[in-house]
Amino acid sequence: MTDKFVITGMTCAACAAHVERAAASVPGVHSASVNLMLGSLVCDHDDSAAPEAIITAVQAAGYGAAPESAARRDLHAEQDAAVKSMGRRLLWSVICLVPLFYLSMGHMMGLPVPMFMHTQPLLAAFVLLALTVPILILNRSYFTVGFSRLFKGAPNMDSLVALGAAAGLVYSLIEMGLLAAGKVTGMPDLYFESAGMILALVTVGKYLEERSKGKTTGAITALLALAPESAVVRRDGQEVTVPTEDIRKGETVIVRQGGRIPVDGTVTAGSGVADESALTGESMPVEKNVGDKAVSATILTGGYLELTADRVGADTTLSQIVQLMEQAASGKAPISRLADKISAVFVPVVISIAVIAAVLWATAGGMGVRFCLSVGIAVLVISCPCALGLATPVAITVATGKAAEQGVLVKSAASLELMGRIDTVVLDKTGTVTEGKPRVTDVLCAENMDESTLLSAAASLEKPSEHPLAAAIVEEAQQRELPLQPVTAFSAVAGGGVTAKAENVVLLAGNERFMDSSGVAVSEAMRSAAAKLAEDGKTPLFIAGNGALLGVIAVADVVKEDSAQAIAALRDMGCEVVLLTGDNRRTAEAIARQVGVDRVIAQVLPQDKARCVQELQAEGKKAAMVGDGINDAPALVTADVGLAIGAGTDVAIESADIVLMRSSLMDIVDAAALSRATVRNIRQNLFWAFFYNAIGIPVAAGALYPAFGITLNPMIAAAAMSLSSVCVVSNALRLRGWRSRRKKAAAPVAKAAPQVYDRTETNSKEADDMGKKTITIKGMMCAHCVSHVEKALTALGVQADVDLASGTAVVTGKADDEALRKAVTDAGYEVVDIK
Repeated sequence: MTDKFVITGMTCAACAAHVERAAASVPGVHSASVNLMLGSLVCDHDDSAAPEAIITAVQAAGYGAAPESAARRDLHAEQDAAVKSMGRRLLWSVICLVPLFYLSMGHMMGLPVPMFMHTQPLLAAFVLLALTVPILILNRSYFTVGFSRLFKGAPNMDSLVALGAAAGLVYSLIEMGLLAAGKVTGMPDLYFESAGMILALVTVGKYLEERSKGKTTGAITALLALAPESAVVRRDGQEVTVPTEDIRKGETVIVRQGGRIPVDGTVTAGSGVADESALTGESMPVEKNVGDKAVSATILTGGYLELTADRVGADTTLSQIVQLMEQAASGKAPISRLADKISAVFVPVVISIAVIAAVLWATAGGMGVRFCLSVGIAVLVISCPCALGLATPVAITVATGKAAEQGVLVKSAASLELMGRIDTVVLDKTGTVTEGKPRVTDVLCAENMDESTLLSAAASLEKPSEHPLAAAIVEEAQQRELPLQPVTAFSAVAGGGVTAKAENVVLLAGNERFMDSSGVAVSEAMRSAAAKLAEDGKTPLFIAGNGALLGVIAVADVVKEDSAQAIAALRDMGCEVVLLTGDNRRTAEAIARQVGVDRVIAQVLPQDKARCVQELQAEGKKAAMVGDGINDAPALVTADVGLAIGAGTDVAIESADIVLMRSSLMDIVDAAALSRATVRNIRQNLFWAFFYNAIGIPVAAGALYPAFGITLNPMIAAAAMSLSSVCVVSNALRLRGWRSRRKKAAAPVAKAAPQVYDRTETNSKEADDMGKKTITIKGMMCAHCVSHVEKALTALGVQADVDLASGTAVVTGKADDEALRKAVTDAGYEVVDIK
């Protein structure tokens, strides 16, 4: 049996490990897996282990637990609330910390401080305490959680924070009490600012951690939104509208043009064209006739269908994809910070050293209580985990900021860390390696026919059609500024092509079979050329006029300019590149030849993509999945690192760990290189943090006192602790000098392959003549804005490079100023200037 529980109270990887151990200790539990991000526990157990026993064991470990069915909540809303709460906590902590730090340390830096800080020690102590108390109240959870975990024998990161802050606080209160009692004169050593600094700095890391959580829940919500809320069914001979969840298996469902198909079913009447790109990722629409299968959440772009509901509710394709995403998310534990892993050992060791040092100096050394207490507290203060806690989040923060400058949106520290260890990159084809939009690639003319005339006739015929291939031909003619003729008697032949009349000429466009059935003579040379185009993954369309063949126009989803270059760079980095697609094998292999991919997995169903990634992982490989469609979402979550193309669907972007906002595969290379630099920086930070403790703890314990008479009072220990944090932050800031490999790898690799863009000389000349325009845009505020603008501009058939820092977009291609202005304005932004 498998049961899922909602767990509360977990704050770090050590907590997750404690919950897993507690659940696994219950007799009859075979495995326990905790997902820290989702706050969930999945247990496989037999009948002897009741869910109540598992809940009791987890609660005994100090955490909250409840069955998932009994704890329904809006996880996404909870995570948003947690981020806002932590942000407010950090803000007010800093507001109180600034005057506290200034009054405590200002005189050491030569800054003027109020006179009472020098002349009235007791008043000064009360002022410092008053400024510290709000910080303690705001961050009281560190003490409640940290000490409770410590008393239960399961210390975590909060335990280290609580001990470090409490040490400075207790020592200061003792000194303050002695001052009030008249036992000491002058200004004693007070370390309230150390306690406040410890809490505030660690809260920075906690805030950054909270912001990175909970991306999977947004993806699942977006997926469920694809299913229509209601549908039309035939009951008792009448058409009635019912909620989608009320549709029963075997009922007749009616879908009209523009509607979403609510269930998986079989067409029993009517015909039409369905856009299945939301699930399959393939841009080509699929014709539906009687006997064909229809899939839930796809759109009927044209026609009328009646279908029998074969799979409803949780059995539909859409629901299965959602379930796969949930399973993959539950089984994918985040990478634990090294500091969390060693905290269970570090805390008891530090406490032991502090106690032993104090006792030894009291017994063997014959020192007084104040000296022994000072030694013990110095050990605890200098062992404060600020440097340890900052080692990872500060480096990650700098690295993610640098990545954002390069158009790479990193959602979590775990994904950035893992990216550098990836050895296999799995690429979706449509919209990832290719542009995801059909374009004219070849124009083959019959005798006594020129390209302009052929394209003009074909575009005039195809303009009334809503088929994407027709749109590609019309777009090509418009780019060449060719005149189009009005047509009459337009009709579409299912599975064949279209026909219409223009200037008393009967025009036909369609496949080879349609030409044969229409009595159009096609030469063997033209058949052979069309077959060659088909072998290259292109779709040849035969154009005829008055029964005579005019030529063949090939349309294909063309490869992006930098795909081959990026794949070559990945292979140079030691990564195996795999092309994974739901398209047919011939097309997939043709694309693979163009971009230099050796391994192709074609004709894969959406629900099988995740399985393919799992098979690669079973071979011992660290796999990254790159995709842009809803069908890629389960695989993106299953992979060690999921990367989504910025111009892709919202679901893919939500599911991924990293988003490539420029929609360029070269950004994968940059993400991997930045990851390796970041991991190297984190290791340096952790080394210095531990090295500092290895040197500082013995000195604080009084190791140098017998020989040199040197002790480390808590004030110096606090300063050393602060210095270690500064060193870690300074080292992390070196990542700001990291440079993208995009410019270094700017060799025209992809352009050198003629099979990628097999256009005519005229097309090539026109491409070379394309100019560049710079658009100044107002209103862009983040990487998402950049993605929206880029997507709006590329929809015009141009190449766009949008820069957030300068607020500009450099456009390459043919598009008039008015069209560019309208595209940006429709996207919600203001065009200031176009040059």
